[in-house]
Amino acid sequence: MINKKLRGAVAIAGVGQAGLGQAHGYTEMEILVQAAQRAVADAGLTMQDIDGIATASVTATMWAMPVIEHLGIKPTFIDSTMLGGSSFVAHLMPALQALESGQCNAVLVCYGSTQRTSTIGRAEIANARRKLDPQPYEAPYNPLNPLSSYALVAARHMHQYGTRREHLAEVAVAARRWAQMNPEATQRDPLTIEEVLSSRMVSDPLSVRDCCLVTDGAGAYVLVRADRAKDLKQKPVYVLGSSTAVWNRQISSMADLTVTAAQQSGRIAFEMAGLTPKDIDVVELYDAFTINTILFLEDLGFCKKGEGGDFVSNGGIAPGGRLPVNTNGGGLSCIHPGMYGIFIMIEAVRQLRDSCGERQIPNAHTAVVHGNGGTLSSQSTAILGTQASL
Repeated sequence: MINKKLRGAVAIAGVGQAGLGQAHGYTEMEILVQAAQRAVADAGLTMQDIDGIATASVTATMWAMPVIEHLGIKPTFIDSTMLGGSSFVAHLMPALQALESGQCNAVLVCYGSTQRTSTIGRAEIANARRKLDPQPYEAPYNPLNPLSSYALVAARHMHQYGTRREHLAEVAVAARRWAQMNPEATQRDPLTIEEVLSSRMVSDPLSVRDCCLVTDGAGAYVLVRADRAKDLKQKPVYVLGSSTAVWNRQISSMADLTVTAAQQSGRIAFEMAGLTPKDIDVVELYDAFTINTILFLEDLGFCKKGEGGDFVSNGGIAPGGRLPVNTNGGGLSCIHPGMYGIFIMIEAVRQLRDSCGERQIPNAHTAVVHGNGGTLSSQSTAILGTQASL
């Protein structure tokens, strides 16, 4: 059952980031705290106002506990559900329900990772992931995951619908063009279709330019009830729709490699919001790999299944194209510290606040944020809007 009473009942009042690209010696907890403090201050609140928290980590099963300790808060609502990179979009619905019920008054959603500069090696992180999430049916074959799984999906989409590597390259180039307008982006050098096509192949048909960055970074946002948001420091950004769906864990368990659970999460989120894809001004998608963007544009209804390649062609999602997608540069060119979902939330809020400078989308009043976790395992869709969209 879709609870339409929650539509617009809660707003994002503050956002913050820290340690983008490289953390310069700070730990993941330290940059998380920095981002959290900035988000709370951005909302015009103090840490003592925070009585709800949602957070998750790749390597720590009880991550919420030390985060609470470091922040010095005593929350009455705690959510540490771990669904991979979509977690910080998926945290929305439990937070909405907690706020609307009166369980708490201000929820902080936060994440931090020093995946790039940590003294803990990537092999150790990968081993920790395997222990927490063993995947017994695929792991014995030692795939280069998550890359191998997404390459399999890309190959199937190409076979089934005639999608070409040029289409995937369009996604990477569009992300880079947005990143060139974002001073916070990690990669801002020019990038061409030809350069993507000639770049080193990593897992056929995905090249190194089809894959997300490996960076440090922390992000946070603060949720409050809508009536309170009107009296705070920033222009409120309202949560109009929210849904999370999981159909599988392992890629080998997908019924159709070209169809994700975003079809379900997107349908429910749009129904809750009372909107359709045609009503959306800006789109922020979890683009760990170039195929993701094409899949999610299809599954969320921005184009028909199999038409994603043509949709992104000729700069379709780049600056000046038919639909602005991943306006910060995405995980492909801006930032990707292990789990990226919180950063697409922050970018959507900034767009709807009209605070993105050169990359700002004029008259943006509605945004879709879509998070992905695991190997196309968890899908979380949020629809955000300004006062004008209520």
